[in-house]
Amino acid sequence: MTDISTTTNPSKRSFLQDLVALATGFGLSASAQAVTPGDPSFQPARRPGMEGKRFGMLVDMRKCIGCQACTVSCSVENQPPIGQFRTTVLQYEVDRPERAPAMVSLPRLCNHCDEPPCVPVCPVQATFQRTDGIVLVDNERCVGCGYCVQACPYDARFINHETQTADKCTFCEHRLEAGLLPACVESCVGGARVIGDLNDANSEINHRIAAHKDEIKVLKPGMKTKPHVFYIGLPDEFVNGVDGQATVRLVAEHL
Repeated sequence: MTDISTTTNPSKRSFLQDLVALATGFGLSASAQAVTPGDPSFQPARRPGMEGKRFGMLVDMRKCIGCQACTVSCSVENQPPIGQFRTTVLQYEVDRPERAPAMVSLPRLCNHCDEPPCVPVCPVQATFQRTDGIVLVDNERCVGCGYCVQACPYDARFINHETQTADKCTFCEHRLEAGLLPACVESCVGGARVIGDLNDANSEINHRIAAHKDEIKVLKPGMKTKPHVFYIGLPDEFVNGVDGQATVRLVAEHL
């Protein structure tokens, strides 16, 4: 486990200590009305994004061949530390009784939820959401406490080994703003990933979702985060049963 006390920038560490002390001073009183991290009302207002748009991604698992081109292109584009990834394709072995095990390739990334649990737990409001739905991290404010990493039900966040701040997929918002596709979408050899504006009825992503409306699934719908990464061909075993970022995991097939 990372030792926050030895790796966090001293000025940031002092700021966090002062913040905790302030919250304690106001929050322990029964009559206090201070808003603290974790309280839904602590969530800041959405910051400006690409107005009028709401981005989402559709992953067609029937077209994913597990080649990891998305993982490589994302790493080249965004330069996370070696061994850390903003998106990847995990391999799962499905144990099927009386049949040979099946291998499933499952692309994983930040789900850019409409109700992101990573936002209200941040004590310095470094994690925020834009008006176009993209969830980002302000690395100038982030103190590396890891609360958002623990709050994410999709294991999509990590503490960057080099910056000691939270890191994750951003939908390559810098490319979207320039009229380009995210690196993972552009490099997908099978065309398994599609990103688009869900507010545009004529967008490709909406056409595909409409064409496969009975097959569309999301990860962990019971968490009520309203994720905006949608899957076609996602086995039922994975809807609520995917945890961690192991290279190969065993999943039992439902009978």
